[in-house]
Amino acid sequence: MITLYDTGAYLLNGSELVKADSEGEHTLKNKGIHITKVEAAKNTMAYDILEKHNTSGNMEQLKIKFDKLTSHDITFVGIIQTARASGLTEFPIPYVLTNCHNSLCAVGGTINEDDHMFGLSCAKKYGGVYVPPHQAVIHQYAREMLAECGAMILGSDSHTRYGALGTMAIGEGGGELAKQLLKRTYDVAKPGVVAIYLDGEVAKGVGPQDVALAIIGATFNCGYVKNKVMEFVGPGIDKLSADFRIGIDVMTTETTCLSSIWKTDDEIKRWYDVHYRPESYKEMKPGDVAYYDGVVYVNLSKIKPMIAMPFHPSNVYTIEDLNANLTDILCDVEKKALVSLDGKVDFTLKDKVRDGKLYVEQGIIAGCAGGGYENIVDAADILRGHNIGADEFTLSVYPASTPIYMELAKNGRLADLIGTGAVVKTAFCGPCFGAGDTPANNAFSIRHSTRNFPNREGSKIQNGQISSVALMDARSIAATAVNKGYLTSATDLDVEYTSPKYFFDRTIYENRVYNGVGKADRSVEIKFGPNIKDWPEMIALTDNLLLKVASVINDPVTTTDELIPSGETSSFRSNPLGLAEFTLSRKDPMYVGRAKAVQAVEKEREAGGCLCKTDDELHDIVHTIKEKYPDVKGKNLGYGSTIFAVKPGDGSAREQAASCQKVLGGWANIAKEYATKRYRSNLINWGMLPFVLEEDFEFAVDDYIFVPEIRSAIINKNEIIKAYVVNKGMKELALKLGDLTDDERDIILSGCLINYYKEN
Repeated sequence: MITLYDTGAYLLNGSELVKADSEGEHTLKNKGIHITKVEAAKNTMAYDILEKHNTSGNMEQLKIKFDKLTSHDITFVGIIQTARASGLTEFPIPYVLTNCHNSLCAVGGTINEDDHMFGLSCAKKYGGVYVPPHQAVIHQYAREMLAECGAMILGSDSHTRYGALGTMAIGEGGGELAKQLLKRTYDVAKPGVVAIYLDGEVAKGVGPQDVALAIIGATFNCGYVKNKVMEFVGPGIDKLSADFRIGIDVMTTETTCLSSIWKTDDEIKRWYDVHYRPESYKEMKPGDVAYYDGVVYVNLSKIKPMIAMPFHPSNVYTIEDLNANLTDILCDVEKKALVSLDGKVDFTLKDKVRDGKLYVEQGIIAGCAGGGYENIVDAADILRGHNIGADEFTLSVYPASTPIYMELAKNGRLADLIGTGAVVKTAFCGPCFGAGDTPANNAFSIRHSTRNFPNREGSKIQNGQISSVALMDARSIAATAVNKGYLTSATDLDVEYTSPKYFFDRTIYENRVYNGVGKADRSVEIKFGPNIKDWPEMIALTDNLLLKVASVINDPVTTTDELIPSGETSSFRSNPLGLAEFTLSRKDPMYVGRAKAVQAVEKEREAGGCLCKTDDELHDIVHTIKEKYPDVKGKNLGYGSTIFAVKPGDGSAREQAASCQKVLGGWANIAKEYATKRYRSNLINWGMLPFVLEEDFEFAVDDYIFVPEIRSAIINKNEIIKAYVVNKGMKELALKLGDLTDDERDIILSGCLINYYKEN
């Protein structure tokens, strides 16, 4: 089904793969091809796009300027507030503000709609695009209205992926968008490029989520494409519709890659024509001889309907295998749940087995992954003539945009779905992050959406609640609905797929979307709701640093949802202090209190007081430090909290995962590695030190870590940063910060991105 090459490879004429070992070099010579790996690597689509957007003049260290930006209503307030505090006067490139995450305006009182009005007023003042609630989810609007072949788009959402449409898109934290708004650059080392070679043809009933989950399952745990660009090539692409390609592409985020790009053809040309943007299309393909750092070979013909069991998109099985081995697989899921849930609640899915079949209580087809036109019309074809029954099972469908919704109404598929008992709702991302359709306690939901992390669907482990999500394709969700909630593969049903043509109604956006690009009006007053607060003042990094461990997380991977929970907590996303109260609330409810206690002492120090005046334990720690470093004193010794996590930052691009720690007085993270570049970048942009500790050390909550001469170490670009775990003695540690650009060093030294721009 899927094979990972253990070497790099050459792609010849877009079709033939030649492994880059000694035999491969011999093969090239026999074909009369004389080219170095370095030169062949320049023939990838990714290299061409990056080179055209790089401003550094050095392709090893990129400084990228994007063509367009996009954000949604969990992130755009913080981004604009950061940029405003740093001197923003006008959006320099098209910036789209969508309102698809906090569309339920009843949640949080007036908070959500206040933020929407903030966004509209900023679009008018600074010259942006404002997409009202319920019109489109962020990524569908970007596909329909922003994507262009050869362009680059930066979005403050991790699933910013438009590679199937020829656009290299990257999801990052808000700080990176603020930099673009201030005409700065996105700085990154040249990424590796891995070929995703699609061969064969998918079977009837197999959908894009099935292909995506198979790829995620093969690549996530081994980090095969981590922080690399996935470049989709091969003859199998020609047999896939544009919607199908988009459905695979949006899920590439779950592999932890940096971005994605696909070859384009007449199918993509037709897609742009249908959306009245023919000028945005151009043919894109690799050069005649292109070199890739690795290859993921995908035989589409062997892909079967898949399911990602709780609690990660990489926990994949075929539905066929799950149904055949229910007991064994459910036992394995329970073992993994003990780690993911820390044993805080009893979790089992064995009670879902009825007469040897797995029963689920809920089906959801939604968002940027599931809400596409073809997914929904295929689901309607499967459901036509059936009903979902009158038991616990429910089915909700969320078209990804109002134009899709309109076409479903015009061609009758909307009526088909409603007639089965399904509920069809407006464009909304809520089910993807716990702000809509939260299942009952102990219920099991199957979803064509992006993630199934613990409690991401809205349950609250701290209240003893647990429900769980499995990811599946819309077609198999519909097949399960036909069988009244009993897990069923779409390939088990004989269905005639009608594939009705799609007609895009552009007047919907023309009538409702505010487009102020190039029309900034500085006279417009920004509308501030009572929940929109400025960032608190943050000080520069001190000469020396004392850290107190406020949380220890030994899970193999820690998601951003665990660092700052999604769902209803996001109502406070425009209030830094309010949102910070929820930091680690599901993973470590004591964290906030511990961090605040450290921060209170640090505030006294900043005000000129003594670091250890009222704390005997801290007094002893400082005394121990002074025995080795006598010049350390209150003015040059900062005090802050830190967390240790094995591999933090998988998942969302939300900068709040880092900023909430900083607001509570956090100064660093210590990790074995970081799950994604975007989380590490978020730490840096908030002035937090992204320490890596390669040696094994068992930290405990309330450990003290002293980092002497940290400012000097950063200025001097020290590879190893000496630190000590301080108790009655001092145990030396060797910390690393990894590669940092000069700007990133200055941001950390300044205390945060806002300070850095004020100083520059």
